[in-house]
Amino acid sequence: MADIDQQPSRDLAGTDALDKIRSLADGVRTCFFTSNPGGFPASSTPMSVQDVEDDGTIWFISSTQSDRNRHIASDPRVSLSFQNEGKYEYLVLQGEATIHTDRATVEAHWTSLTNAWFEDGIDDPRVSVIAFRPREGHYWETKAGKLVAFAKMSFAALTGSRVDDGGVEGSLKV
Repeated sequence: MADIDQQPSRDLAGTDALDKIRSLADGVRTCFFTSNPGGFPASSTPMSVQDVEDDGTIWFISSTQSDRNRHIASDPRVSLSFQNEGKYEYLVLQGEATIHTDRATVEAHWTSLTNAWFEDGIDDPRVSVIAFRPREGHYWETKAGKLVAFAKMSFAALTGSRVDDGGVEGSLKV
């Protein structure tokens, strides 16, 4: 079996970290958005990613009346958790969020699917856009994909042999 404490590690910074964030976040498109980090419990809700920019900024549509927006107004620290179970890819990011309500920003990140969440669509006065800017994070991924990793782990479990599952993990610094 592979030793969990001896998994390959590759820490990334700068442009490499941003490339990894864009790759993993774009591949999943939904995450758990956790706000109120100083409170217990923190508040986590699933959110759909609207856009991921080259600088790593991740955009979301939210209601101005949501707990999430109230939390950000008092403490902008936020954590995002992504899981792509189909590829065994995981990403956790910490950073800061800002709320935007100006029409140009809303229009830039609005999609037709977002209409389902607001009675008056893009004209709903509760529409806001959240910009999340990552500062750091951590990722885990299996290079060969879920099926190959599962086959390798199953073989190791059956034979007692040491098999590398092809995984890599590392910290991200933006």
